Amino acid sequence: MKTIVERFLAYTQFDTQSAEDAGKTPSTDKQLLFARFLADELREIGLEDVEMDNLGYIYATLPANGKPDAPVIGFISHYDTSPDCSGANIKPRIVKDYDGLDIVLNAEQGIVTDTATFPELKRHIGEDIIVTDGTTLLGADDKAGIAEIVQAMVYLQEHPEIKHGKIRVAFNPDEEIGLGAHHFDVEKFGCEWAYTMDGGEVGELEYECFNAAGAKFTIQGVSVHTGYAKGKMINAGRIAAELVSRIPEADLPETTEGYEGFYHLLNIEGSCERATLSFIIRDHDARKFHERKRFMEQLAEDLSEKYGEGTVTVALRDQYRNMREKVEPVPHVIDMAIKAMELAGVSPRVQAIRGGTDGAQLSFRGLPCPNIFAGGLNFHGPHEFLPVPSLHKAMQVVVNLCELAGKFHD
Repeated sequence: MKTIVERFLAYTQFDTQSAEDAGKTPSTDKQLLFARFLADELREIGLEDVEMDNLGYIYATLPANGKPDAPVIGFISHYDTSPDCSGANIKPRIVKDYDGLDIVLNAEQGIVTDTATFPELKRHIGEDIIVTDGTTLLGADDKAGIAEIVQAMVYLQEHPEIKHGKIRVAFNPDEEIGLGAHHFDVEKFGCEWAYTMDGGEVGELEYECFNAAGAKFTIQGVSVHTGYAKGKMINAGRIAAELVSRIPEADLPETTEGYEGFYHLLNIEGSCERATLSFIIRDHDARKFHERKRFMEQLAEDLSEKYGEGTVTVALRDQYRNMREKVEPVPHVIDMAIKAMELAGVSPRVQAIRGGTDGAQLSFRGLPCPNIFAGGLNFHGPHEFLPVPSLHKAMQVVVNLCELAGKFHD
């Protein structure tokens, strides 16, 4: 059997980058190549009821070996990687016994993960760390989560003395574009509750997340020869720049933390004749979230009043809601995760996610689903890294959760 590191490294060799506005599921065909590989692997390790539907959602079962009345719990991870950075031709490297200094990812291109910018590196001195070559992301978000779940299923089969109830696992596409849970079959999954293995640093446990929406602005300009443009031209590209300038600097991802919400410009394209801008809107507080959406609508109205009716339009789309209201009423789900971490020698850190997981949407569909650390850091970019001990700790937490759930009614 593969080690957990070998398993993760094999997963990184599949380019599973998702794509915004593709209009299909999965958003990229290449995700299905990995999905088929993963479904075959689940069969090879001995899981039952392995099924991959035509949209790339994978479900599988580890049968119970303990009390038949134990609750059925599940573990979920997504296999797509972010559109923000290339996931093709990933070249991972293991830095052995990390010494606490800057890590040169790519000497030829001068790409360095320095400890001044990324001080979290120093929390992992003495550990083996998996890094990129500086030209792609690593894919620990969330292939680390997949590796941990799969390895835990292997471990439980190799240790039948660990009694557990029926365990379900599921892997899905398109989480990074907010669509991962849209076609998830909660009824087929058949769990009382579940956990997404999709967090960051060791110890993270999250059951609060942002309320989230997307905003897409369309600006319709009027293109006229510059020599005859006075009083006629409406430059969509320039209006786009003005729109961006009206976003308060205090409300950007790079200037906020904790429970502070933000607006984030994902993409801007344009010319004199037409421009489009895509934003995401985030806030933990429902009232402030509504105000942020209204602010975006007001921007479109104000600019249209200035440049002509209908010049600027915005389409808002809710993506997910804060799952706290659905998880807090079932405190045993959180208590069990805390206990599982403590048994693995991990100090739990309950915190709010400055982001979202598929668990947010699933919680509102009747499947309480907090988020547990997968161990990676600096997701969505070339400075992403994954400490090897974190992989092992997360895998042990999954094993402990299975055992604890098997004793739930004791």
